[in-house]
Amino acid sequence: MSARTGHGMAPGMTSMVEATIARRRSEGGGALIGYLPVGFPTLSESIDAAVAIANSGVDILELGLPYTDPVMDGPVIQAATQQALANGFRLRHGIEAVAAITAQVNVPVLVMTYWNPILQYGVDRFADDLLAVGGAGLITPDLIPDDSAAWVAASTRTGLDRVFLAAPSSSDDRLRQAVDASRGFVYAVSTMGITGARGDVDSAARVLVDRLRAAGSTSACVGLGISTPEQVREILAYADGAIVGSALVKALSDGGVSAVAALARDLAAGARDIRPTS
Repeated sequence: MSARTGHGMAPGMTSMVEATIARRRSEGGGALIGYLPVGFPTLSESIDAAVAIANSGVDILELGLPYTDPVMDGPVIQAATQQALANGFRLRHGIEAVAAITAQVNVPVLVMTYWNPILQYGVDRFADDLLAVGGAGLITPDLIPDDSAAWVAASTRTGLDRVFLAAPSSSDDRLRQAVDASRGFVYAVSTMGITGARGDVDSAARVLVDRLRAAGSTSACVGLGISTPEQVREILAYADGAIVGSALVKALSDGGVSAVAALARDLAAGARDIRPTS
């Protein structure tokens, strides 16, 4: 439910991500989307952590594929992905992780990846392999709609979601392109620059979501800088989903699976009670 519901979807296929966001909104809350990198601190622990946060109230999982040049990632996520690469992460491990997670929990699993690894793997091959293990689609931070013909074709054929990014600096034309090309949701980057938990979520997020609505978006989810239940509640007062990454990765790094599950429970409370705080 990014652009216009069902836009670009192969006949007879529905978006599990779209349906999840719509259900959460209908229940009076919003979607909590949790990011964790595959392979950190180990492949098996990253799978356990993803399952744990799904069981703790995260509505949609975003699994990051470690990459050698993560230009958009902040220090917490960079350190985690570098450790995963040092441990021998390969792209096939991402497919294996999705298979292991979808076998245990019934939440949509999106893969967040820079585009070059998918090109190296083969766009159609990756789409087919991701679909086969129950994956929901891709978030592609460095792929712009202008350059996405191969992925649009593969995702339309397979029914996979495709999530493009929109930033406060984007022109109205660029926002419309992101809305039209996306399926699942549009990823609204709340702050300029790299990811990382911040004390205050940038007020630019609200303006950006308003602009995305004007461009036709029926589902905009905000990410970058969200780390507390209060911030989740603040975001969901105007957006359809809140995306949390660095805070979850830090919890996993500091305290293991039990700690990241506990944080997910706290954040989920914010997603389910979006009444303004007194």
